[in-house]
This record gives sequence, structure tokens and C-alpha cells, in this order.
Amino acid sequence: MTATRTGAVIGGLFLAVATVGVWLAWLGWDTGYTVDARTGATSGPYEAWQVIGCVLTLVLLAALAAWRLSPWLVAPVMTVAFTAAWSRQAASRDDSGLWVVGAVLVLIGMAVGSTTVSLVVRRAARSD
Repeated sequence: MTATRTGAVIGGLFLAVATVGVWLAWLGWDTGYTVDARTGATSGPYEAWQVIGCVLTLVLLAALAAWRLSPWLVAPVMTVAFTAAWSRQAASRDDSGLWVVGAVLVLIGMAVGSTTVSLVVRRAARSD
């Protein structure tokens, strides 16, 4: 294996661990739902500030990773790692099977977001 290829593998593994770490830090610990006593409506488990913080941290992580790694490595690694972490928890708490719909939406959002951020950063880095 060449040094470049070894660096990409190590970078990809580090990125996967960091991506799961972002999920754990912002969303992985919150499993409680809130029921409005007046209306009976259920919401949760995440608050808006958690999702916003998670997205901003993922954007930063994708941007930093794109400085060292190919966007074509950054996007799939982040997408698979985050979707797998989210899906594991969602599947364990959902008897209806609707977690699959959420997983597809997370997968699409992560793919579009991580690809866009990493391509933009890579293009900006190369134009300097």
C-alpha cells in the first residue's frame, strides 16, 4: 500500500470515528420524548438547538476533512457513519418500522450536505 493510500485509509477511519462522535455528542444521549399535557402531542427526542449544533459541527468536520482528504472519500464516510449511528438508536426504539423513513432522510441529507461542503472547500483550497 502506498503512503497516500495508507493516509487515506487512516484519515477515513478517523473521520468515521469523529462523525459518530459528533452524533454521540449532540444527539446520541437524548432519547426522551415530551408529551404536551394539554394537547397530548408528542415531540422529541431532539431539541432544535441540538440539531443545529450537530449540523454546524458536521459542516466544520467535513470542511476540515476536505483539506486533507478527497471529497469522494469524505462524503461517503461521513454519510455512512452518521446514518449507521442514527439508525442503530432509532431502530432500537421504534416498533412501527418508520425509523427506515428517517434513516433514508438522514442518508440523503448527509450525502448532499457532506458532498457539497467538501467539494466547495476542496475547490476553495485549490484556488489559493
